[in-house]
Amino acid sequence: MRARNVAEEAHSEGGLVFHPMDQFIVKPLFGDGPVEWYTPTNVTLWLGLAVLCTVALFVLGTRGRAIIPTRVQSIAELAYGFIYKMVEDIAGPEGARYFPKIFTLFVFIIMTNYLALIPMSFSPTSHIAATAVLGFGVFIAVTALGFIKNGTHFLGLFWMSEAPLVLRPIIAIIEVISYFVRPVSHSIRLAGNIMAGHTVIKVFAAFAGIAALSPVSVLAIVAIYGLEVLVAFIQAYVFTILTCVYLRDALHPGH
Repeated sequence: MRARNVAEEAHSEGGLVFHPMDQFIVKPLFGDGPVEWYTPTNVTLWLGLAVLCTVALFVLGTRGRAIIPTRVQSIAELAYGFIYKMVEDIAGPEGARYFPKIFTLFVFIIMTNYLALIPMSFSPTSHIAATAVLGFGVFIAVTALGFIKNGTHFLGLFWMSEAPLVLRPIIAIIEVISYFVRPVSHSIRLAGNIMAGHTVIKVFAAFAGIAALSPVSVLAIVAIYGLEVLVAFIQAYVFTILTCVYLRDALHPGH
């Protein structure tokens, strides 16, 4: 409330006041009450839309399967082939059986990122709470898979048998620490990059209201927006390729 009053006073005095981080505030969809764990919020809305878009791509992209594909079918087939080759190249033929889950993860993230580029929308993947669910979900799944497939041999992932005997315990400690850091870096990388891009766009958008800076700001917004379209894809790609790497380690833990 105090911050709002300060902003209103500055605005009334003719100063330029903008808060680029306000776009990341989680708000209830109905009313202005507190946000509880069960409260429908803007995060809920845009995650739901991302799920619907993901399902729509799968349904429309596979319905009919014409010899001369439609645009939606072409996009679905390109994405399918691209991710399938990635999974097979990194995780091997055995990893291909987990392709549906990885493909769904990729499409969901890229849909969420692209929906967030719509003006006045909201970006769930800019929140560490949302990306942490994805990151820790992948971490728990591949760790469980590693023990199910390999038993205690999965612990061989942390033991460098090729290293000198004296260094093996030290390397093992480093490997264990780096392994448990995986979900944290997996989550922060996605959230940080998406948040940074949207913040920069908001900053330049605020300067667009100044006549002297308006042309420069508009050009900067267009350039950064184009970059964000690329970043939205790259971040989904990076998240997916790291998932494939973790899957490979779970299936083939030996160094």
